Amino acid sequence: MLLPDPGRHRTFHRSAAVSDGFTDMQLRRATDADQLRRLYRGSYARSASHDALDESARHLDLVCAALAAQRTLSVVSHQSAAALHGLPLWGIDLSTVHLTQQRRNAGRRSHSLHVHTAPLGDDEVTSVGGLAVTTATRTVFDLACAVPFEQAVVVADAALHARVTSPEQLARSLLRGRGRQGRHRAEAAIAFADGRAESVGESRSRVGMHRAGLIAPGLQFTVFRADGTVAGRSDFDWQPLPLLGEFDGLSKYGRLRRPGETPGDAVAREKAREDELRDLGNEFVRWVWVELSRPERLYPMKIQPAITRALKRLG
Repeated sequence: MLLPDPGRHRTFHRSAAVSDGFTDMQLRRATDADQLRRLYRGSYARSASHDALDESARHLDLVCAALAAQRTLSVVSHQSAAALHGLPLWGIDLSTVHLTQQRRNAGRRSHSLHVHTAPLGDDEVTSVGGLAVTTATRTVFDLACAVPFEQAVVVADAALHARVTSPEQLARSLLRGRGRQGRHRAEAAIAFADGRAESVGESRSRVGMHRAGLIAPGLQFTVFRADGTVAGRSDFDWQPLPLLGEFDGLSKYGRLRRPGETPGDAVAREKAREDELRDLGNEFVRWVWVELSRPERLYPMKIQPAITRALKRLG
């Protein structure tokens, strides 16, 4: 059966399909045959293309479908805006579309849509892919008011690292948000955020060390040889302690690969780098993604002992 063309955002509304000559019966048959997927009231996407997308891209389909069903001007916000800005959404639910409307009555929510009501300045709205979306700064603030500290730090770190916002802009968002529910929560996350963190794992590691009461590390520390040349860089450091730390995400070695290298070559080169950093007098502690889910072991049983060893070496 010939199907409607989803167009730019892979979704289409019933009214567009009908204007192209398709009937409701054809749409129902295509949906029953799993050729189309009903995303929202009267909105559809091709099942195969929708299923093949990653979570953020599937969420974009839901956003487009929800917008098409709104009768009031709506701005994509919260985690929906973060997905459009390409910010990481670790631990944040993407099953519900979040929109903000500037009206006085209360918002509304269902299992698939949460409409917030709040004032938005002209400088707090931008366009992404032709859609009206809260700016990265406003998006970080909105999420930091609404989600737990760790998830908020992950988003804020990433936004600062990508330079789509700045500490000054986030500070202004806190001033504008006086009286907002969740503002104190946002203030804590934004104060802790650091754009030097380069991955979700690094951000989560920072939060875990903070919660465990460990000495706060520095980030992206460059180690020099005696002749002034660079021996390497570490994700974390505890200067003046002779201790370096490294978070190993699954994608890290892919990023480290040089042209023509195999993954094994990158691993071997990374091992040689670590050996040299140790030879230059540093303790070295390394952890992986799965260990972040076991904070009761990682911080007191692995990172704290490394800090203690470095303290002893420092004398």
